[in-house]
Amino acid sequence: MKRVLGIETSCDETAAAVVRGRRVESDVVHSQVALHAPYGGVVPELASRDHLRNIRPVIEAALSRAGCSLADIDGIAVTCRPGLSGALLVGMQTAQGLAWAAHKPIVGVDHLIGHLLAVFLEFDTAQAQSPEFPFIGLLASGGHSALYKVSGPLASNIEELGATRDDAAGEAFDKVAKLLGLGYPGGPIIDKLAAQGDPEKVILSKPMPQKSALEFSFSGLKTNVLRWVTKHGRPGDDQTLRDLCASFQRRVVDALLDKALIAAKQADIGRLVIAGGVAANRELRTRGAERAAAQGLEFIIPPFRACTDNAAMIAYAGAMRLERGEDDSGRLEMSPHTLLPTVTRKGRGRRPAPGTQSSSA
Repeated sequence: MKRVLGIETSCDETAAAVVRGRRVESDVVHSQVALHAPYGGVVPELASRDHLRNIRPVIEAALSRAGCSLADIDGIAVTCRPGLSGALLVGMQTAQGLAWAAHKPIVGVDHLIGHLLAVFLEFDTAQAQSPEFPFIGLLASGGHSALYKVSGPLASNIEELGATRDDAAGEAFDKVAKLLGLGYPGGPIIDKLAAQGDPEKVILSKPMPQKSALEFSFSGLKTNVLRWVTKHGRPGDDQTLRDLCASFQRRVVDALLDKALIAAKQADIGRLVIAGGVAANRELRTRGAERAAAQGLEFIIPPFRACTDNAAMIAYAGAMRLERGEDDSGRLEMSPHTLLPTVTRKGRGRRPAPGTQSSSA
């Protein structure tokens, strides 16, 4: 089992981790939430500069907590796509410098593949669930919402079945929270308020209700909340606010689960894995388990710490390539787009025919 140093800087977390096999020996994350909160979202230039300030101490902390040095590492894995270009470059240049100095192989990792494989990680003494391939992967985060058929741990084994046409689920949470004056990030705040509300008290439209399509769209739901606020006014810290949050969250959760369960049925696959930052949402976890059980599906979800951006998932995904003898030394490339082929076209209008690959990433 290779011992891999993972480095993640795709957005607003500076992270490093050491993973041996599936076992997480250290997992260090420096969050930039406080830095970006006054702006209601991530400011790319500020993110890049903060990565520059913190990447060295974060990596040093990860090695120290794992009880090893760079010489004890068998290889380095670093996020190279998709993400903010400037942020990605900080991690990649640091990783390449370390790999060159220590004469270690290095591999680039697609951030989305990292999320889809995070379910395999073992933290502390907890034994992680180990889903068999293939499984349906529902990836829901601030920047991505998509369904995948995952037949193995490599990019060539992963097929997109459908994705969002516009806003990602996490992005919709953040925008609605900003509209309601709740602060950033919006997901945890809305989740907390929704637990105290009644999702039937405020009527909001159901996003993308077509039963056969595996695409998502959350911009209409966001606009629906805007129209409600325009008509009724922004609610204060009262029961109406909690009911509104509960209704919004229920629509998002149901939309995600409806499509995921349809995908599992269409593909005749009995395992459903939820990944990404939105997978930390308590209602998604609870209702997902209930609805999957009702359909006879195995439901697998990572622990909370593996849902949000982290470097352990990058190290594990990179280990899959390193075990095959792959090495990107001297040819590591950055891209703001995922390596995974896409079938969902952004925006309105006619959809590509089934099985036709979209040119958008």
